[in-house]
Amino acid sequence: MSRPKTDIRLLAWHDLPAAIGLLTRLPVALPETVALRAAQAAWAYPLAGAVVGGLVAAAAWAALAAGLAPVVVAGLALALQAMITGGLHEDGLADCADGFWGGWTRERRLEIMKDSHIGTYGVLALLCVGGLRWAALGVLLGAALAPATLVAALVACAMASRAVMPVLMVALPNARGSGLSASVGQPRHATAVLAVLLAGCAAIALMGPGPALWVLGAAALGAVVVARLARAKIGGQTGDVLGASQQISELCILLALSAVLAG
Repeated sequence: MSRPKTDIRLLAWHDLPAAIGLLTRLPVALPETVALRAAQAAWAYPLAGAVVGGLVAAAAWAALAAGLAPVVVAGLALALQAMITGGLHEDGLADCADGFWGGWTRERRLEIMKDSHIGTYGVLALLCVGGLRWAALGVLLGAALAPATLVAALVACAMASRAVMPVLMVALPNARGSGLSASVGQPRHATAVLAVLLAGCAAIALMGPGPALWVLGAAALGAVVVARLARAKIGGQTGDVLGASQQISELCILLALSAVLAG
């Protein structure tokens, strides 16, 4: 019996639930053939981000309306986001920090990244990046923005920070032959371009050209930093690297927006 061929269509109706099922813990129904489009469904990562960002933004706005302090709401928002995603991206950030700076060779770094235990570098990365995200989000929430502006900023941030992942999947080879990224596969260039266009157009529509450029530029900066480190340390990307790219890009976006919108 021959194996089914990989589905290489640019778009398919079940790409969005596939992206949501991969990047979040939200319950979605998937067809049995979804694995054939694991890589090509990466164009929908920004849409999965929009779902996450929308839920977090709605909860943050409700908490602010209830009278909670912005710094408290920021912490609750980040906690809710981690619950929705299952800490997937945070786990990648911690594993990359442990591996990149805990090993002296490529093989040892990959071995450390695969270990389920967390080390000193991973803890420090979570504390530093998480703390900065908390602080920047707290500033943004305390800027007395209109509810629509706040929701737009958080949704655009969530979309752009996830659009960088398919770009890294295309730009860097798989660093190992197994793992989440290797099992998903490498998408086509058109898939990554579509993800970026989707996030970019959404940012412009939600925030206007000026703030959108800050969002996209900050996301690109975070992605470039992670990509260069990954290439230097392990020669490519893994699922952990993709998760780290989301976290660092989100941090850069929040820092930029806290300066532009709340400055």
